[in-house]
Amino acid sequence: MTGAGDDGGENGVATEYLKRILTSKVYDVVDETPLEPAPLLSERLGNRVLLKREDLQPVFSFKIRGAYNKMAQLTAEQRASGVIAASAGNHAQGVALAANRLGCRAVIVMPTTTPEVKVDAVRSSGAEVVLAGESYTDSQAHAAELMAERGLTFVHPFDDPDVIAGQGTIAMEILRQHTGDLHAVFVAIGGGGLISGIATYVKALRPDVRVIGVQTEDSDAMARSVEAGERIELDNVGLFSDGTAVRLVGETTFPLVQRYVDEIIRVDTDAVCAAIKDVFADTRAILEPAGALAVAGAKAHVERTGVRDETLVAVACGANMNFDRLRFVSERAEIGERREAVFAVTIPEERGSFRRFIELIGPSRSITEFNYRIGDSAAAHVFVGIQVADRVEAEQLADDFRAAGLDTLDLTDDELAKLHIRHLVGGHSPLAHDERLYRFEFPERPGALIRFLTSMSPDWNISLFHYRNHGSDVGRVLVGMQVPADDHDAFGAFLADLGYRHWEETDHPAYHLFLA
Repeated sequence: MTGAGDDGGENGVATEYLKRILTSKVYDVVDETPLEPAPLLSERLGNRVLLKREDLQPVFSFKIRGAYNKMAQLTAEQRASGVIAASAGNHAQGVALAANRLGCRAVIVMPTTTPEVKVDAVRSSGAEVVLAGESYTDSQAHAAELMAERGLTFVHPFDDPDVIAGQGTIAMEILRQHTGDLHAVFVAIGGGGLISGIATYVKALRPDVRVIGVQTEDSDAMARSVEAGERIELDNVGLFSDGTAVRLVGETTFPLVQRYVDEIIRVDTDAVCAAIKDVFADTRAILEPAGALAVAGAKAHVERTGVRDETLVAVACGANMNFDRLRFVSERAEIGERREAVFAVTIPEERGSFRRFIELIGPSRSITEFNYRIGDSAAAHVFVGIQVADRVEAEQLADDFRAAGLDTLDLTDDELAKLHIRHLVGGHSPLAHDERLYRFEFPERPGALIRFLTSMSPDWNISLFHYRNHGSDVGRVLVGMQVPADDHDAFGAFLADLGYRHWEETDHPAYHLFLA
């Protein structure tokens, strides 16, 4: 990847795409999207971050540009016969809307893993949806069969000059909207159509501006291909960022990326979740994972290079987010931002050890999660999440625990722990005699937990504890406490004096089924 401007004169590749972009027909159906400052993110990164808001398009992604430009240039006979496309969703919506505007029949082949919100959006535009395969490549193969059977025209999501040119109009708008110094433009990469269009236009007019692609670590076909010098097909792709889940990049896009893209950055799932949260904080918009890739890449670039006081543009390329993914995104965003550290810590199974452990964490740190179930008479294994400023503070915490004689595992970067173990701490315990189960609402502020622990009798043992910070004004906590029958009156007085809202769940059938 040389990042150099085109040197082929009037017949050069960049000049050819420059002409295609300038004569694109996208503005028959879309409006120019804004280039908006992200003030909170800019302040944190020490650079001016601008978001190109392609999530504001009629189909909530940039894909309408390339799809419409391609279809608007088909012959009347081709449009009369109909079109077919294979897509994970956003291109599908673009083709469906374009077909609707042009009065053209459209068949869309989508992977079976496509979020329902995208499938429903395509159907609502009047297109026929066929679900086939687990990735774009699988769907494309099935679409090729249907194309031959039905005499349809294939509208490729990325590997077509007219589609690439349509996407390139984004770069035309960026350079018109921001005429001053510009350090880099960050662009998500799936098959390469978006970044090919942007890079060829930028390098034709502003070869000094870096164009940086961004991929997820588990869907990095373009990065691997560039490194190998030839197109590499992946055996499998990660599906969290379904909009960029491409196993094989395009024949047309690959050489364009090789020639005009300066660098490709890989980011993980946690970084993407953190980027979604960053954009929400500045805009109140919720991007889909692929839509937030450019922001994650910009953050990674700043962290790695230390660049300061520059202007960075991130293309927010899509917002077709499944609502049920938000819980996962929220869970992982704090870790992706390195604001949460997760540990497994072994403390003595004795009265007072829980309080001493909390005191070791310190009153100024917020606990984001705490999972514990009594299971051993000598040692208590707790799963704890703690809010931290950065990775250095997390490492210092682990050192403090170990210095206090506590066996500690740092699980912050452990996928098994983050996905599964945190939800599986518990089970039946023969040691949990005289247990009473309560739900509490703790005030969501430092000191609420230590007040609870210091107020209870030292004769009562905590046998179960579960808490997760969900960003509300109260902390919802499940606590099991071993209270002998003779202490029930004293326990009632403790609850009354404590003053936290609470509900007894000792007779709950699910508790008896799984935990009692």
